Amino acid sequence: MVEEWLARAMSDYNRASLEKKESYVASLHMPGSILADLVDWCFQSLPDEILVGLEVDNSKPHRDEVDELFRAGDHRFDLFAGQGFVIGEAHLVNRGDSYSVHHLPEEWTDGLFTESRGARGARFTHWLHTHPNAPAIPSGADADAAQSTEGVDLILGVDFSPAGPLPWYDDIEGERRPLAKDEQKGEPEAENADANRPRWRSRFFGRNDRRPALGKAPTGHSIHGLELIAFHRSGVGINVIFVDEEGLPYGWPFLSDATE
Repeated sequence: MVEEWLARAMSDYNRASLEKKESYVASLHMPGSILADLVDWCFQSLPDEILVGLEVDNSKPHRDEVDELFRAGDHRFDLFAGQGFVIGEAHLVNRGDSYSVHHLPEEWTDGLFTESRGARGARFTHWLHTHPNAPAIPSGADADAAQSTEGVDLILGVDFSPAGPLPWYDDIEGERRPLAKDEQKGEPEAENADANRPRWRSRFFGRNDRRPALGKAPTGHSIHGLELIAFHRSGVGINVIFVDEEGLPYGWPFLSDATE
């Protein structure tokens, strides 16, 4: 069962995916229950990043009416492995820092093709890794690892408190796709705290533990924001749509103002 705050976040994200559909050449459908597992695994593995293998369910193609609604004018068919099928499985494969997390333990490799398929020479179609208290923007190591991915690479960024040894890292440029974010100011920060920080940075990314929380992790951490991106190894972005057990997007049907 997906928690209410996460269901709302996925509805908002799907609406943004619809509004931005012309920026993408293909889409990927992820069940909300799998996203809930990914968020839980992220917190259970702190302070490490985690690497998750994702496999599609070949018995669950995208629903035609959903594909038609989210399809861009320059849509590309057969761009990546597993395209057109809903993600069916998620497996926690590895944990570590931003470099070691991409190298699979031996038990997860397929042996025969490991060398030719790079550091991730394993059997999964798509890969996702987390950025604890950092934006969901690919690093150089992420881009290198993606070259051996047959499907799509995804990054889940999580903004949480208490941060412990992982204060929010925001010194990076790139396109951001917030899945959920705290848009409330909460309690005022201490006088003169971070006085030189722009107001929008204080509002969304300030390390004020008194900020209202979107939800609570199983570990007790407060979740203040989530970001998610997906990209193909060629560098193009992939539009993610979160779907329920019926294959319909959270928030369906969408109001006409998002489709005009």
